[in-house]
Amino acid sequence: MMTSTTDPATVGATVAAYCRDEQFDDLEKLFAPNLRAAVSAETVRVSWRSELAKIGAVAELGEPRTEPIAGGLTRVGIPVHCEHGGMTLVVAVDDTGALQGFRLAPPPATWTPPRYASERKLTEHEITLGPAESEVPATLTLPRGHGPCPAVVLVSSGPVDADLTVGPNKPFKDLAWGLATRGVAVLRYDKSTRVHPESATRPGFTMVDEYLPNAIAAVCFLRQHERIDPERVFLAGHSGGGKAVPRVAAAEPAVAGLVIMAGDTVSMPYSAIRAARYLAGPDPDPTTRAAADAFIRQAEATDSPGLTPDTPATELLFGWPASYWLDLRAYDQAKTTASLDIPILVLQGARDYQVTVAEDLPGWQAALADRPNAAFRTYAADDHMFFPGTGPSTPAQYEEPNHVDPAVIADIADWVGAGRRGPLAAVRKAFGR
Repeated sequence: MMTSTTDPATVGATVAAYCRDEQFDDLEKLFAPNLRAAVSAETVRVSWRSELAKIGAVAELGEPRTEPIAGGLTRVGIPVHCEHGGMTLVVAVDDTGALQGFRLAPPPATWTPPRYASERKLTEHEITLGPAESEVPATLTLPRGHGPCPAVVLVSSGPVDADLTVGPNKPFKDLAWGLATRGVAVLRYDKSTRVHPESATRPGFTMVDEYLPNAIAAVCFLRQHERIDPERVFLAGHSGGGKAVPRVAAAEPAVAGLVIMAGDTVSMPYSAIRAARYLAGPDPDPTTRAAADAFIRQAEATDSPGLTPDTPATELLFGWPASYWLDLRAYDQAKTTASLDIPILVLQGARDYQVTVAEDLPGWQAALADRPNAAFRTYAADDHMFFPGTGPSTPAQYEEPNHVDPAVIADIADWVGAGRRGPLAAVRKAFGR
């Protein structure tokens, strides 16, 4: 059952099948050299059999779930359902399809609503969104009661699901339920690059293809909904989505305003290098240093003045084609935002190492310095996902159950939900502008 694919989900499914069938020698052949030096087929065999002794034989393997992580890797989680329980097989896959990490973990905790959300005050409806070539499943969360109400479209970064699932957490579901509890409708959707992963490898693929068709379709859907005020449909973009929503608004004049959540203003290759160095630490072990160095070389190639449309995608960050990076170079998100005559709310977590207070937030502040309808909020305890916590932020903290900071929910709801006075009145009231 050897596989030559580099698709992380397929690699993860293969790994799970090898474990189920106890083909551990074949599994070891998928290990990158640094992982093979630390983990052997025998190590995996002992760990696997030890877990099965507690929870019984494997009954079924679940569908792989992928999410991008630092270092240019993709984390893949494969649920393993057994006779008396379950676990999750978690692997880290690089862009060659090799395994850089392997572990057995308890099944993820079930998402529970945050205290600021009340299921009694909302309803959810599943829909399909977007043009045929980028059609995706979506969820509309509506506040109970009479309309019309304001609405927010949530726009995510990377090939993620509608809830922005990370470990046991669902920050976009937190936002949807929290805002709907406060009277704001929310539409969230799977990214097209998750549902149609082949689209990101097509020649000519750009940010426009990744973001605009479905985000604009979401705005148009909400404006036509009987429960929604068509003059109060907002975009809220997170991370790369925060960088993208000004471009969406520039193309769709019906957008009433933008919420930019942890949106970067430095170049993405620079941001990637910054995150890789942060995660490697000041004195990394040789394996970590080698992985970080390889990722940094890829980022530097992506940022090189010598980049051309013919540069192979395999040499570039995330395996995206050169067309994506060349298009991104020509796009200035802060300048584009400044050109929009709509209210802007910029939110930033102070503990965020992926998009930072020190280097990214000043770009928005400078671009919007003279705008009376722009507001900024920084949350001292929040990380990149706007989860409150303490100490330096790490990816491991995303594996712990958490919820979006209630202050974030309150600020967005106050900003978009100011009756019929519009968001400018809410800016002045909530932020003293």
